[in-house]
Amino acid sequence: MLSFRPIVYDDCFYSCGKCMSGLTDAGTLVRLAYQGLANLGVDADEVLRRSRLDPQKLYQNNLRTRFSAQPLFWKAAVELSGDPCIGLHLGEKMPVYKGQILEYLFLSSANFGDGLRRVINYQRLISDALHGQLIEHPRPCLTSYFSEHQYATSHLAEAMVLGLIKSFQAVTDGAFSAEKIVFNHAPNTELAEYQRIFQCDVEFNATSFQLYFAPEILNYRSLNAVPELLNLHVKAADQHLALLQQQDFIRDVRSQIAALLESGEVTLERVAARLGITPRNLRHQLNIANTSFQQLLNNYRHSLANRLLSRTEEEISEIVYLTGFSEPSTFYRAFRRWENTTPIEYRRRAKASSIGPSAISTAPDMQ
Repeated sequence: MLSFRPIVYDDCFYSCGKCMSGLTDAGTLVRLAYQGLANLGVDADEVLRRSRLDPQKLYQNNLRTRFSAQPLFWKAAVELSGDPCIGLHLGEKMPVYKGQILEYLFLSSANFGDGLRRVINYQRLISDALHGQLIEHPRPCLTSYFSEHQYATSHLAEAMVLGLIKSFQAVTDGAFSAEKIVFNHAPNTELAEYQRIFQCDVEFNATSFQLYFAPEILNYRSLNAVPELLNLHVKAADQHLALLQQQDFIRDVRSQIAALLESGEVTLERVAARLGITPRNLRHQLNIANTSFQQLLNNYRHSLANRLLSRTEEEISEIVYLTGFSEPSTFYRAFRRWENTTPIEYRRRAKASSIGPSAISTAPDMQ
């Protein structure tokens, strides 16, 4: 029922490695948004391309995308749809979030309240930027969420809230309903349109997001509840969370590799020292993550070389230096091994291609 393959980080969102935020979202979110756009008759492929995401990568297993690309996505969605309230209408047309670990946690919990408290502990499986909290008194309220992140847009908030409500309705057999929703942004259209879609009072310009609902729903037990599978689902969620934590560590290692690369002295020992751990511990943690220091170094050099060749006019001699090679001949041999061609030919093909450098590069942003 559940599989645990290595997480794939999409390298088309800010693939230069200088992403201003290390936060990522589950690929499920962009897939749901993609289907919502398609249901609205919007060119979903073009929205993804403008967001620097290759549509062909949309269904990679365990895909994570950069949260910092959210503004690009919603800007493209507004432009291509002509709808200044695209988040609200996309959320209305999105499929229900189903068949995921968090749904299983809800349905194996004693009741909705127990499931919600448990799922809040695993909300990172949806997005690193989620920080929702449940306030139970005096009235049950789900609060916070994206309010503290500069990349969170009003469109994202509105689509996500509709997604949450649909998910809550699914795991309560339709019993869940919102009593009042308070957003921390200004409205994007007439209040009546929000009330039509949310079927409750909606307020704006608050200090934080709040979703109020009836207290009795906390005790609701789904007709599809399978409490005997709770331990299995908790274990599955823990495993997936552990994969994300491994990738956090790999991201830190890659960051240190990038910082040391121009010096030409990128060694496991120096990276370990900068991370404040022993070389043995670094080697061990990378082994657990099914990779190695040399593999990460090679992959980083590969992706950096591809980006510099396809997106800049840097001389080859300068790229040799920037990628940390001591001799041009060593760089040329490595590049031919990576791409089965020369750097000059690769650059020529990249400039002649109409599909863009992100589709040309075969080097993953993260493994």
